[in-house]
Amino acid sequence: MAEVKESSILIQDVETKNIMTKSTLPVGGYSVNPYVGCTHGCKYCYASFMKRFTGHTEPWGTFLDVKHWPAIKNPRKYAGQRVVIGSVTDGYLPQEEQFENTRKLLEQLKDSGAEILICTKSDLIVRDIDLLKEMGKVTVSWSINTLDEDFKNDMDNAVSIKRRLDAMKQIYDAGIRTVCFIAPVFPGITDFEAIFHQVRNQCDLIWLENLNLRGGFKKDIMDYICKKYSDLVPLYDAIYNKGDRSYFRGLEDQAERLAQENSCTFVDNELPYGRAEPGHPVIVDYFYHEEVRGSENTGKRTQKA
Repeated sequence: MAEVKESSILIQDVETKNIMTKSTLPVGGYSVNPYVGCTHGCKYCYASFMKRFTGHTEPWGTFLDVKHWPAIKNPRKYAGQRVVIGSVTDGYLPQEEQFENTRKLLEQLKDSGAEILICTKSDLIVRDIDLLKEMGKVTVSWSINTLDEDFKNDMDNAVSIKRRLDAMKQIYDAGIRTVCFIAPVFPGITDFEAIFHQVRNQCDLIWLENLNLRGGFKKDIMDYICKKYSDLVPLYDAIYNKGDRSYFRGLEDQAERLAQENSCTFVDNELPYGRAEPGHPVIVDYFYHEEVRGSENTGKRTQKA
């Protein structure tokens, strides 16, 4: 495929020798990204750092490289390993409907015996329910950090929150383990208790992760807060300019109380495989997850203030 422009998105083909990459994520295992770039264009996206390695000068969210890789020759090599699909892109971008890279990947890993974790903001994944049901250990996670569609639209170009919630329910009802990833938690904006009560009957886990402002997008987010939520400027200044962690410590305590009140397990940086009792998802504290990098989900942090 030649380089093309589609709805202001630059799309081109790239060849890669190996689609599997050893992961440095807290969940460990391997990372697989069927695309380079992400057309959701989330304003807070940490993965925008990938531009340093791709040679792209276009703004994050306006380009997509469609990967082509040799077929995975020995999928059983990954038996018992966790394989994360979509660590620096979304495997179910709108363009996946055309290119089907993620479906091809799932077909290659179907009999691998790996534990598959898919991270998405899309409802296109319901297309692949047939494959997911054949794969044994599969977990699908949706990022949902608000129930306010206007705030969501300010932050990303992905499908609506309603469509994500509907997809989560379909996957959950199909017998596949699901996660509501409440991330990133925007101080003073994200109401994780409201989201918990919205999703508790259609997910097995709830992950919590703080908004981590770094790199080029810090100024963009701070300017947005100043413009749209001026009353929160002192809070954001305290957290992101002065290093005050008391707000997120308070949220950790609040999350633990929420778990106790609703008979849910509360854990710090753990990801045991299994289905939760309906209505009682496991709440997982991933605040400041950069401190658990490489810990293979032992529950231990490299540091904890």
